[in-house]
Amino acid sequence: MPELRRIPVNGVELNVALAGSGPAVLLLHGFPHTWELWTDIMADLSDRYRVIAPDLRGFGASSPAAAGYDAGALAEDAAALLTELGVPSAAVVGIDAGTPAAFLLALRHPGLVRRLVVMESVLGGLPGAEDFLAGGPPWWFGFHTAAPGLAETVLEGHEAAYIDWFLHTGTLGDGVPPAIRDAFVHAYTGSDALIRAFSYYRALPESAQQIAQAVTTARLTMPTMALGAHPVGSALEHQLRPVTDDLTGHVIEDCGHIIPLHRPHALLKLLNPFLAGEDAIAA
Repeated sequence: MPELRRIPVNGVELNVALAGSGPAVLLLHGFPHTWELWTDIMADLSDRYRVIAPDLRGFGASSPAAAGYDAGALAEDAAALLTELGVPSAAVVGIDAGTPAAFLLALRHPGLVRRLVVMESVLGGLPGAEDFLAGGPPWWFGFHTAAPGLAETVLEGHEAAYIDWFLHTGTLGDGVPPAIRDAFVHAYTGSDALIRAFSYYRALPESAQQIAQAVTTARLTMPTMALGAHPVGSALEHQLRPVTDDLTGHVIEDCGHIIPLHRPHALLKLLNPFLAGEDAIAA
């Protein structure tokens, strides 16, 4: 089992799962997840790497935060976390809400990010996702942001059913292990937890501005891999292609949005050789 530690960064305490030793790998989850999203991935990688998997600020067992849910703030949390742990650089892996943070971390602090893996997200502020967004963004983006307080008021008392919908849909109906499902439901139960979760969505316009500004002065220079499944597919790869020097893209077939839980072995089949390219440098 990973070690759980509380680590202060930027005025909050992050709940961080740590396992293994070796070159560092930082894992950034999305919604509606916690660090447990990475359970199978950590079990494999910790044989060769020092794996670091925080609950993002305000999520899971990390301390509540009144602000700082934009991608730039989450990126700075990640940078501060690595500093607090004495990690000079890491391979960074992000999914969903963790992807914009991982992207900005790599652009703003290229010396901290040896390799970058991003998956199942589109980046506001970058072109290239027009086909994916042709019918508009997913419905829950509007629900979470349209009227302050509405979504959390409607959902309070019904959180389990709501989270179960995402877990069912995000695995093409297969679902996730009961213990992980229960951890996710617990993490997003209560109006305060929902407000914090939806704050990420409410910060998306600010995050898009941060991304659009960042790519005017920087590019991704480290080896980068973009992974898609259902529903994002290759949209993220198309967005990254013009701003990345060394990009590999894959779409995992018969896989839902929650790649690390739905198809962990397929993910590891791509992730392990990509990360292994750094071992000689990092050792």
